[in-house]
Amino acid sequence: MQKSIFYFKRINMYNRIVIMLFISVCSLHALAQDSTKRQQSIDINSAYKPVLRNAVKINFSGSQLSADTSRPVFNYNIPAQNLFYAYQPISLRPLALAQDSNLYLGTRKYLKVGFGSYTTPYVKAGLSFGDGKTSLVNITGSYIASKGNDIKYQDYSQLNIKGSGSYFGEKNEVYASAAVSQNKYYLYGYDHGALPNINKDDIRNQFQEITLSGGFRNTVSNELGLSYNPNMEINFFNSKDKVNETNIKVTAPVEKTLGESFSIKVEAKADITKYSTVGVLPDNIKVDNNIVQIAPSILYASQNIKFNGGVVPVWNNGDFTLLPNIQAEAQLPEKTFALQGGWVGRFVKNNYRSLSGYNPYIGQVFSQTNTKEMEYYGGIKATLGKHFNFSAKAGLVQYTNLALFVNDTSLLTTQNEFKVVNESKAKNFRIHGDVGYINQDKFTFTAGLTLNGYTNLKDNDKAWGTIPMEFTSSLRWWAFKRFMLKADAYLFGGSKYLEPGGGNKTSDGGTDISIGAEYRINKQFSLWLDANNLLNDKYERWHKYEVYGLNLTGGILIKF
Repeated sequence: MQKSIFYFKRINMYNRIVIMLFISVCSLHALAQDSTKRQQSIDINSAYKPVLRNAVKINFSGSQLSADTSRPVFNYNIPAQNLFYAYQPISLRPLALAQDSNLYLGTRKYLKVGFGSYTTPYVKAGLSFGDGKTSLVNITGSYIASKGNDIKYQDYSQLNIKGSGSYFGEKNEVYASAAVSQNKYYLYGYDHGALPNINKDDIRNQFQEITLSGGFRNTVSNELGLSYNPNMEINFFNSKDKVNETNIKVTAPVEKTLGESFSIKVEAKADITKYSTVGVLPDNIKVDNNIVQIAPSILYASQNIKFNGGVVPVWNNGDFTLLPNIQAEAQLPEKTFALQGGWVGRFVKNNYRSLSGYNPYIGQVFSQTNTKEMEYYGGIKATLGKHFNFSAKAGLVQYTNLALFVNDTSLLTTQNEFKVVNESKAKNFRIHGDVGYINQDKFTFTAGLTLNGYTNLKDNDKAWGTIPMEFTSSLRWWAFKRFMLKADAYLFGGSKYLEPGGGNKTSDGGTDISIGAEYRINKQFSLWLDANNLLNDKYERWHKYEVYGLNLTGGILIKF
């Protein structure tokens, strides 16, 4: 019994051992499986590769944009419709007759003839050939002469003939011209009572000149954006038995655009003069007068601002001078007024041709000195409405070697010529203003006023022969379809002159008013009439040289 119990306990113990072994083996197997699972999980994680998701495609909406209902505002600057350029400076002659050439704009062939008081024949003609597209040739000529009634030998005549032509290529133009002129005056400003028997030919002051010119320019900007116009002029000038002068002028301007607002311009110029006298004792005089200059500048132009900045190196008969060339214009915000200002230097060539053109009663010159001008100015200009415009400018001009004209004070002179004297330093405070009203080609009115105040002279007591005040105006009015009226006025203040024995006086100045009319009979024929110096003011622009009084000239104009 006890043995059985012992046996049973032993078996039970074996069973417990076996169960425990079995549980241990199962646990090891479970751990092995768990270890295997962990090993596989690590392998899977190491093989994983992150991938970015594809971007979603944007789909545009097909709905229409909202309409812009704002009203655009555009500014248009329309220039004045000016078809008559009547306000032009003219030289004053003994006969106060300003001929109007503006009536023939667009007229290709015409002949204007007439006759007037003071035994005045008048002829003017023009011929034009070519189509204006590939070639164009113009030939013009004019002649006028008068004989004074009040003063002996108060005569003059003017003859001008000119031919010019152009050949137009696709991108360039070749042009040339030739001109011949003869101006005849008489030195009648002597004492006729003391010298009653002077030979007329002895006091004749006659000038002849021949001018040849030509050039080449592009009409369309080339691929480099360059514009050029080289040209040359040769002039042969002489007076009767006194002076021979040759003038050669060569100019070569080149301009290049840089974008829409900027451009660069360079202009080279050479002005060469050779002057010699005839019959001067003991020896004749020979003078060389040469000016060479180069003018580079930068230009800027926008809707409201215009600017030109540069310098001008000049060799005046070998002496070097650097001149400024600065000009500016600014439009005010309301776009009606514009401010302008500048600092500009220039040389004025005082050759015998230019001096005699200003004063035809001069004698021989024994030297030539060019005038240097330095001007500082500022002003304003405006366009009011569609037709009215005006401008005003004030400035200071400084002169070096200013040419003045001194009258002959000899009592028994046979010629009474003016001589040219030099003023080394002078200043001029100048004010200028002009107004204009233009209504297409129906009505045009222009007027200008200039005031000069010469001070700080060093070599002369007064600014001999200069004008302190000058006023000009012009009117053109087509009153009817076939009838045109015109009027011109010229007023000036008296200039200083010397008296015999010393001292000086101021001349009285003068007023010259002229009116005229033209009536078209048909397309070919017109009648014209000019009345000059209506106030019969026999003024003296140059001392002792009185002009004609009231005079009339009329005739016929033929167009064909």
